[in-house]
Amino acid sequence: MRCIAILDIGKTNKKAFLIDEHYRIVRESGTCFPEIKDEDGDLCEDITLLTNWVRDSLRELVSLPEYTVTAINFSTYGASMVYLDEEGHILAPLYNYLKPFPQGMQEALCAGSGGLDKVCSDTASPALGSLNAGLQLYRIKQTKPALFDKIRYALHLPQYISFLVTGQPLSDITSVGCHTMLWDFSQQRYHEWVLKEGLTEKLAPIFPGNRVLPATIEGSNYMAGVGLHDSSAALIPYLSSFSEPFALISTGTWCITLNPFNNNPLTPAELAADCLCYLTYENRPVKAARLFAGNEHEQEVKRLAEYYQTPVNYYQQVVFDPAIFAQLLAVAPQHQTPVHGTGLLQSSRFAERPLTDFISYEIAYHRLLMDIMEQQQFSSSLVLADTPVKRIFVDGGFSRNTVYMHLLAAAFPHMEVYAASVAQATAVGAALAIHRHWNTQQLPADLVEMRHYSHGSIYI
Repeated sequence: MRCIAILDIGKTNKKAFLIDEHYRIVRESGTCFPEIKDEDGDLCEDITLLTNWVRDSLRELVSLPEYTVTAINFSTYGASMVYLDEEGHILAPLYNYLKPFPQGMQEALCAGSGGLDKVCSDTASPALGSLNAGLQLYRIKQTKPALFDKIRYALHLPQYISFLVTGQPLSDITSVGCHTMLWDFSQQRYHEWVLKEGLTEKLAPIFPGNRVLPATIEGSNYMAGVGLHDSSAALIPYLSSFSEPFALISTGTWCITLNPFNNNPLTPAELAADCLCYLTYENRPVKAARLFAGNEHEQEVKRLAEYYQTPVNYYQQVVFDPAIFAQLLAVAPQHQTPVHGTGLLQSSRFAERPLTDFISYEIAYHRLLMDIMEQQQFSSSLVLADTPVKRIFVDGGFSRNTVYMHLLAAAFPHMEVYAASVAQATAVGAALAIHRHWNTQQLPADLVEMRHYSHGSIYI
């Protein structure tokens, strides 16, 4: 069976897939790694462990006798860079994108390029400190000049994973164009400040995401993609399947609303509310709004499990209950000042709610999702307004969560809301990006399975 091997590396879960020519997942495995600490004591990914897992996983996938792997591609989370010396050895930890950023440094940097607001507008990147990957490299230049001098290549994480099998240090536009503060969207080149600071000398050449490179594993030759930023990869199955305008809420650690049909320039207000633009592998801008809701959900279900003495994954058994929804609406009038717009990482109201307010896990869980949905509605509306979009697709973890899906349908009553399961959309997107190089079949018509959620069904 001819297959493509895909490694999909999330902040929490690392997954390895074999996908056949009909885009069916025929093999899947996954793991999680404990974080380690960098030299400042901040938590970060263990890059050595990750590197070894990549090599071991690929060796295992290509050695399976029942499959013929013809190509390989990769998708990973963004805003993370791997620093290599002349010989390709790792020089520094894989710094966490949540690592505190030195106060005043980004303002000082941008002062010579028209100020922070202008640079944010030019690069379609909110000012997010370490979440702007370009600023991570700039911080090294400012605070660790000896390390900076040793860096030959600063590779975005997807391209580092590709480098492990191709040996070719490259960049790709989906990684460069994901809130890095590196790319000038109007000029279609690296921003003036990047050139001025000499960072381009450390950045690898940009390679198209729909082309392949020769790769060697265990002495055998394969074709490998350059790797993609995961949010851009997750959009590819939808762009391949639908021509009518739609938005996608890609859910995981982040809940990212992606609207490929919003061509309006980012306004200062949208940038202040953490909107940004991604670039597709075809270099097309996608307006996006992001929320750290998956991370909050992960933290809060731990709190619920401890309080109600249940397993951490008990929430998976909770189904949407319209009676609980109506009850909570009655006790929590919606005229309160919404919690939003003042910070991407800000928690919803639920973080401040005492669990003694709720007589059952189910009621508390509905309240948590209603609080998250308050933020989701605000976040998604930023990129949906004044566009022709009439359909919202949700993929990832929350697409299987009936509470989230029913609440989303209620939040957007004039939209068609679908739980859209492309099994592992990010991995399938990475395979689709290089389809013509490895796949002898036509694109399947049924890539996306959809379940419609009607807002009318949630009221009793």
